[in-house]
Amino acid sequence: MKRVRASRLKQLVNKFANKKILVIGDIMLDEYIWGKVSRISPEAPIPVVHVNKENALPGGAANVANNIVALGGKVILAGIIGKDAMGTRVLSLLKKEGVNTDCIIQDRSRPTITKTRVLAHSQQVVRIDRESPGQIRSKVINELLERYAKWIKRVDAVIISDYNKGLLTETLAQNVIHLARQHKRIISGDPKPQNIYKFKGVTLISPNQSEASLAAKQEITNRSTLIKAGKIILKDLQCEAVLITCGEEGMSLFEKNEGISHIHTVAQEVYDVSGAGDTVISTLTLALTAGGNFREAAVAANCAAGITVGEVGVATTTQTELKRRIGEEPWK
Repeated sequence: MKRVRASRLKQLVNKFANKKILVIGDIMLDEYIWGKVSRISPEAPIPVVHVNKENALPGGAANVANNIVALGGKVILAGIIGKDAMGTRVLSLLKKEGVNTDCIIQDRSRPTITKTRVLAHSQQVVRIDRESPGQIRSKVINELLERYAKWIKRVDAVIISDYNKGLLTETLAQNVIHLARQHKRIISGDPKPQNIYKFKGVTLISPNQSEASLAAKQEITNRSTLIKAGKIILKDLQCEAVLITCGEEGMSLFEKNEGISHIHTVAQEVYDVSGAGDTVISTLTLALTAGGNFREAAVAANCAAGITVGEVGVATTTQTELKRRIGEEPWK
């Protein structure tokens, strides 16, 4: 298979700035409480965390949007948040980063999904989740689709970011995919395994190894079973490509017309894989809209993920950092 060259990847990265991506999915707020542990609580056998700083970042589909902005692209984010203090905070953070929020709906009947992580000495101690598992009202879904339909002509690609929090019903997913295909837009999907078959018809899908195993109903234990799972997903979803991320094992790309490519990991040190899938799907989609083929896009995404997993907490990377990592050509 033809080798991917660093000079070509850098050319693609330079074109990210002209691309506009619509991201639709589960929007969250990621809170971080940082501190130190020096003793165990006398009330229960748990550590006492002395807090020294707190911060918050847009999470879920909003982290995909942040990744695209950090890489120089433009983003319209679509989804649902609560009409509450956390929702207001998410909107403020997104606008500060330059994310277009015209397709975000605030729903009084639901809280903003919030994940609070308590970290001590760079290690997570506990995570607290606040969310409502109830079904989203059809009126709200219809309004979201109306806003999406107004924007689809003005973007280069669509990313469906699924965290299985209730937004991505089969009806919504298929309407999103149908409209994107109708306007000949690239559609990338990052699904949870229980929802993967709602993504039938996307251009490309990018599950991790565990998600791919569950989706294909094929336990992945070696290269042979990985290949079998990838082929099942490619056929069943009728997509053009499937990229399975395998952590330290790298990535495996399955293309409808070009066969299978295995890409070695470029991560030098792994501290935290939180949000790595968001980095992958963001970089993949930007590279495709910039004119890259699936293998070029996968190698660029592999380089980007190798940077973000070296950071603690959900992280993003920039064009400058990505081009520097690409220049090292670690996938030889």
